[in-house]
Amino acid sequence: MQYFSLNHKAPNVSFREAVLHGLAADKGLYFPSEITPLPKTFFDTIEEKDTTSIAFEAIKQFVGADIPKEALQQIVNETLSFDFPLVKIEDNVAALELFHGPTLAFKDVGARFMARCLGYFNQNNEEKITVLVATSGDTGGAVANGFFKVPGVEVVILYPKGKVSEIQEKQLTTYGENITAIEVDGVFDDCQAMVKEAFLDKDFEGKRKLTSANSINVARWIPQMFYYFLVYKKLKNLDQKLIFSVPSGNYGNICAGMLAQKLGLPIHHFVAGTNANDIVPAYLQSGKYITKPSVATISNAMDVGAPSNFIRIEALHNNSFKTLSENLSGYSFTDDETREAMKSLYERHNYIADPHGAVGYLALKEYLKEHPNKLGIFLETAHPVKFLDVIPKKLVARIEMPESIKQILQKKKKAETILTYSQLKSKLLLN
Repeated sequence: MQYFSLNHKAPNVSFREAVLHGLAADKGLYFPSEITPLPKTFFDTIEEKDTTSIAFEAIKQFVGADIPKEALQQIVNETLSFDFPLVKIEDNVAALELFHGPTLAFKDVGARFMARCLGYFNQNNEEKITVLVATSGDTGGAVANGFFKVPGVEVVILYPKGKVSEIQEKQLTTYGENITAIEVDGVFDDCQAMVKEAFLDKDFEGKRKLTSANSINVARWIPQMFYYFLVYKKLKNLDQKLIFSVPSGNYGNICAGMLAQKLGLPIHHFVAGTNANDIVPAYLQSGKYITKPSVATISNAMDVGAPSNFIRIEALHNNSFKTLSENLSGYSFTDDETREAMKSLYERHNYIADPHGAVGYLALKEYLKEHPNKLGIFLETAHPVKFLDVIPKKLVARIEMPESIKQILQKKKKAETILTYSQLKSKLLLN
């Protein structure tokens, strides 16, 4: 498998090189040169296959010969060591819970897969590799957990000061060892811009080997398609068209679902739910894609003003606005609407959603108003315990604190604060 830059000004590379570099030399995101649909027999018999067999078959073409079959199977097995429950909410609405992994967030899947790929690629290399990642909330904790003590890999996590929850901050600042956390006095977009600038800074050549664990990295992005296949396995025999509503910030998760769709998975339509950072819903209304500075909301993982993965979504739809708009709807909601949705889900259905899942639910319900008789799945992307400071107070007492969170809250935060890219650069070159 070869990967090309979506800026079309850099050489094609293998899966291994795409993972190790993260971003192409021309600043473009890597994209697979071929996407071969899976055979019809795969879907006809999917209910007979186990979880890891489904995932292996889905991803093997994207890895190619860079990881042997046995090693890739082990990576998949270790990645999918937890469940993805589907919880019925209404007659035609269900929540897909993606927070049953070690850091209670959907990003555990991509982070665990990438960490194991990188560990495989770097196993006989004396030169250390530095994973530089920006987080708006859950990515940092998932990456810290996934890469903790991986030999030959150092991790540097940038996060916006004061704009992640207490639990999210503890999950990315308390590991130590090969994990370094840095607060940026700014917003997530500032963190992401620093990461991209570092990748293109030639002063690191020969001094620091950098890659990213954000969803710009193909090894973080692609495995997120696994749970879309697993949902289909559970729902295959229902005679309803399948809609996925995905809380969206950087758009890697929904983009992975669209990749699964390209492989032949029968998904009828996607819905992107977001907060005040409404770049994509506005684009779908106007046809004009305009980024803007992000604003802080209670659904902080979606506080992104320039979604990195949207260019991949366009590529999956042949850069056709008409084709994309027929496959994707987008809606944005205020914090007040999100709080009301969390209250309603509990009062009417005895279900406690986090703010991101609540946005996904709202977006799905909005779509189903005009498109009834469909089966809608909204993604519940993080455990509500991570957002106790913004969840309605009467629900907080109902949330059981997982033992892993109780333990991490006792640990001491370890983080430095920076304001500029030059400060980050100096730190990386000194260490």
